[in-house]
Amino acid sequence: MKISYNTWAYSSFFVWVPSYPLDETIKRIARLGYDGIEIGAAAPHAYPPHLSANRRAQIRDLLDEHGLSLSSMLPAPSGGPGNNPASPVAEERRATIEHYKELAELTAQWGGKTLIYLPGWIIFGTSRRQALKWTRECLAEIADSIAHTGVTLVIEPTSHDTNLCESADDAIELMEDVNRDNVKLMFDTFHVLYRREVLSDYAYKMGENLKHIHIADSDRLPPGSGDGDFPSLVDALLDTGFDGYLTMETGFHRRGIEPDEDARTSIEYLRPLVEARTKARTGF
Repeated sequence: MKISYNTWAYSSFFVWVPSYPLDETIKRIARLGYDGIEIGAAAPHAYPPHLSANRRAQIRDLLDEHGLSLSSMLPAPSGGPGNNPASPVAEERRATIEHYKELAELTAQWGGKTLIYLPGWIIFGTSRRQALKWTRECLAEIADSIAHTGVTLVIEPTSHDTNLCESADDAIELMEDVNRDNVKLMFDTFHVLYRREVLSDYAYKMGENLKHIHIADSDRLPPGSGDGDFPSLVDALLDTGFDGYLTMETGFHRRGIEPDEDARTSIEYLRPLVEARTKARTGF
């Protein structure tokens, strides 16, 4: 298991400040000892329309220079463009598909293999059945279109933020309905805790299809600071043979977060935990 850090806490996502350029963010995350970085496709870091060919190449060079792998990418958050694959607006669904296709190419260019798929949300007046049909269609088209990139789409259930794909079972059903080799699963411990569910249950339910994880304690705190049972989660991941990234998605829930402190506290808790549980299990 490798450990990465999501860029939201260093960007303007959710609360606008503090905000740092991607170059500075890469440098700081590498200095703190992370194996990888998860880059959000939003300004000021990596919104695709803002990235020239030269800038894209420069970012790849920065990752190599600082010894960071691209663990994953996320789509631009909702807002102006929406990017809701369950939208009743056909033009928005089409734009969302194109956004994901461009992100898959960018992920591959930067050496990544994982792109997070957010199934969207139900707009008032749309039935759940219809919203699911639209997101299935979008996901299937994206998966087919990006197959040549070698990038895997991982479905994330987000109970805190959505009314469509909220649980492990919801994500599993969507994956099974789409039935593409490059469509797998992930979960975020923050959303599991929001549902008052058990972290390790998600690891066992998703099993071999679990390819990525977001780590955050209750209220987006660093792991070990809230209600989450992370030792049991790590044990479950060892049981199921998980070998992907544990990606911190913490520290962007309010203004005034110290992102360096958040990133440092997170890895200082999780790295020794993973190493100790692994050694207890394997002897190495």
